[in-house]
Amino acid sequence: MDAEELLKQYAKGIRKFDSINLRGVDLKGANLSEIDLTSADLTGADLNNANLSKACLKSTNFTRASLTSANLSGLVESSSLNLSWADLDNANLSDATLNSANLTEASFKKTNLVRANLSGAILSGANLFEADLSQVNLIQVHFRDTNLQGAKIRGVNLSQKNLSGMNMAEADLGAANLRGVNFRKACLKGANLERTDLQQADLMNANLNGANLRKADLTGANVYGANLQDADLTGAIMPDGEVYKPIASEMEIGKQETSLEKVISMTRKVINTDNAPAPVGPYNQAIAASGQFVFVAGQIAIDPRLGDVVYTDDVKKQTEQVLANLEAILTAAGATFQDVVKTTVFLADMNDFAAVNAVYAKYFPENTAPARACVQVSRLPKDVLVEIDAIAVISG
Repeated sequence: MDAEELLKQYAKGIRKFDSINLRGVDLKGANLSEIDLTSADLTGADLNNANLSKACLKSTNFTRASLTSANLSGLVESSSLNLSWADLDNANLSDATLNSANLTEASFKKTNLVRANLSGAILSGANLFEADLSQVNLIQVHFRDTNLQGAKIRGVNLSQKNLSGMNMAEADLGAANLRGVNFRKACLKGANLERTDLQQADLMNANLNGANLRKADLTGANVYGANLQDADLTGAIMPDGEVYKPIASEMEIGKQETSLEKVISMTRKVINTDNAPAPVGPYNQAIAASGQFVFVAGQIAIDPRLGDVVYTDDVKKQTEQVLANLEAILTAAGATFQDVVKTTVFLADMNDFAAVNAVYAKYFPENTAPARACVQVSRLPKDVLVEIDAIAVISG
């Protein structure tokens, strides 16, 4: 049957066209609402901008068909539909029933799939770039090499799914159930994961650079090797069950600098002499101190809540984490940065000196800064970029 004959019969009120051959037909913009194409073959057909709302497409073959901007909303009884390699960019499939459909390598860029039933569907290699999958039923869906970049997947249930290696950059997964999901080596750069349930999820070596993880639950999650650079973890429950608290804000650092202006004359005295080279950074020639010594071991950029190195490629961020670790240890010893009399800075690359120095200066103003040594070494633990140790003196 050709397109002209199909449209004539449809105009007469006929809706049932079981098992007909419509391979390669041109039905651009056609109104075929509520049509029944059960087991029909529309391989390579052109249905761009066509209206197939509330159609029955059970076992229909749309392999390599073009359905861009088509209206497929409310599809009824369309199980086992074959849309492999089909082009459905900007199409409307809201409320459509596509359970057990074959969507392999299909293109759904910016497609509306809100409330669609994709139970048991095969999405291997499908492109869902910026598609809207809000409230979609994804039970037993098969994902492999699926592109979900920029997709909207808010509130969906993806628990226990294998999403390893998938591209989900900039995707919106807000409030989704991601418990036990395998995200190994997945790209979640800039993704919205706010309030998501990530308990027991495997995020090993995942890219979460710039991701929003505010108030997410990461209890028991595996984050070894994950890139969390610039990720927002405010209020998140970390793998150890502790609520994340960010490193001191700029305001807090400013307050700290103000307090450091007061030199503790009784236990700490800055030594400066014109007979030796003047300091060329946030340090002094020497500090004379009396009291109880605190020797702080070299600290690297391990976030104690994650148990692993963070900001692997950002020396500034690593320095902030190192100083946060130093501050925590000093606090536990009853000391503060103003009690530090000597530090040693170890760098993997002396070219990073200026960047490290800029962060360091926020914590140690030049007029009261401790004595300091800075050296480049061939390698640091866990291949970090910077390590700092400290000696503090507190009144006995």
